[in-house]
Amino acid sequence: MKFNKYYASALLAFIIWGFFSLALKPLHDYPSLDILFYRVFFSTTVLLVINFAFRINLLKKSLELFQSFSKKKKQSTILLTIAGGFLLVFNWFLFMYAVNHVSLQSASLAYLICPIITTVLAFIILKEKLDNWQWLAVAICVISCAILSYGHATELIYSFVIATTFALYLISQRRNNEFDKFLVLTIQLVIASLVLLPFYPKFSAAIPTESLFYTMMGLIVVLFTIIPLFLNLFALKGMNSSAVGILMYTNPLINFFLALFYFKEDIQFSQLIAYSLIGISIIVFNKKVLFNSNT
Repeated sequence: MKFNKYYASALLAFIIWGFFSLALKPLHDYPSLDILFYRVFFSTTVLLVINFAFRINLLKKSLELFQSFSKKKKQSTILLTIAGGFLLVFNWFLFMYAVNHVSLQSASLAYLICPIITTVLAFIILKEKLDNWQWLAVAICVISCAILSYGHATELIYSFVIATTFALYLISQRRNNEFDKFLVLTIQLVIASLVLLPFYPKFSAAIPTESLFYTMMGLIVVLFTIIPLFLNLFALKGMNSSAVGILMYTNPLINFFLALFYFKEDIQFSQLIAYSLIGISIIVFNKKVLFNSNT
């Protein structure tokens, strides 16, 4: 695997997501479900406007491509796209609930467990192969997660569910690679909006009036939703799910440094050890990319 546009896209996506807490934390007084509603609805609106205003020709070509598929291929494409929408909305809700109502530890731990789950599921479902160095990196990751999860049983449960939903999203979209990724993302967010719409009248709070909410929501929609999701889907066109999953460790590493240097949180010695192991695992897994090695 070489450092190319797909690798760069995946890395940039997780770097961006690493700073998500900067936009999410100021909204801790708002219900998690409301944040999810507005994130999905606003993102869907922006994407629909872009597609119908500037990408009509591509939409027509994509429709023609879909019509050329066999019946089995059509069913598979529809199923994978719908599954992606459901997995995204479920993952987002659990993540935001964990950040604002469980603990930041549970949210961070989810992105530590997710690469391991993604790698194992990709090996089982997609038959993706890993070399000995990459399996060593996975083993190091398991040790680091065990250190961080010790004594945090509740957080571990939330983390496992969050991680599994995103791992399944990555794997499903690795197979769903026939269409323009911006269009796929639009359809998935339309699906997510349709899933959430029936719940909005009953479960939403009063419409926010504070400018802070809409400023942060604008950042969340564009910078922390549309851009990284597109980059992630684009990366899956040219990379294995397991490789994309391991790059996800960029996210919790950034969270760790933000907690240490920006939020001034107390850091335990065990956390220093665990995150050091994570840094080592990233280097080991990407040995061929970093050192241009063929062995």
